[in-house]
Amino acid sequence: MTVEVHLVKAGRTKIRYPAAPVADDGRHLVVRAPWASGGVRDFGFVRFEPGDVFTEHYWRDGWYAVKEVRSGGGVLKGWYCDITRPAELSRGVLTVEDLDLDLWVSADRAEVLRLDEDEFAQSGLAVSDPEAAARAVKALDELEALALAGGLDELLAHQ
Repeated sequence: MTVEVHLVKAGRTKIRYPAAPVADDGRHLVVRAPWASGGVRDFGFVRFEPGDVFTEHYWRDGWYAVKEVRSGGGVLKGWYCDITRPAELSRGVLTVEDLDLDLWVSADRAEVLRLDEDEFAQSGLAVSDPEAAARAVKALDELEALALAGGLDELLAHQ
């Protein structure tokens, strides 16, 4: 069995890919998928490349998704966290709306980087949907604080 993950941004599908369900407690859904883009994506602080495996955590009541990233050989690279609207699963399709803000946590937890705050500011969400914008910023702040306090593992373990 697989689900199809649809990552939506600004009303359009950014990417879609098949993923294998790992767990679903009705609130917290976990899927696993290989790196879905062709080729290498080098962010400077991490490289995503063919063979990488993503264990993706989504919440139906949370404003974020946390993706554990491992090399094809199983070496942990870190966690890429997307700030999103709550995930929706319907008829095998997991839809997640990306709200531009991101957080990177390195495998050794030494680096916790806030990303794409400029894109978020330019998105206009603060004007078009101020409540969603406020929730997005709050979710980023909460994830950053959790990562800095070493609580990311606990968040992901609650299934």
